[in-house]
Amino acid sequence: MQRKLLNNKDIYKVIARNLKKRRKEIRMTQKELSELTGYSYAYIRRIEGPNCSKNFSVLTLYNLCLALDIDIGSIFEDKNI
Repeated sequence: MQRKLLNNKDIYKVIARNLKKRRKEIRMTQKELSELTGYSYAYIRRIEGPNCSKNFSVLTLYNLCLALDIDIGSIFEDKNI
């Protein structure tokens, strides 16, 4: 199976969608995630928000994945392809 190359904007959307999906799967609120990671509630909302500009570090991504107990590689998978 050939994978589609994504641009900067698209990869952030895929990551945001997968983080939000996982958070909801484990029934965690954005507030709970913010408390667990130490990131502000507003920052978590911006990361997950579909229409918000995205700019977060690899360290942030790593910490969110740890908090959500998700493999970091899986958040890059675009199931809509």
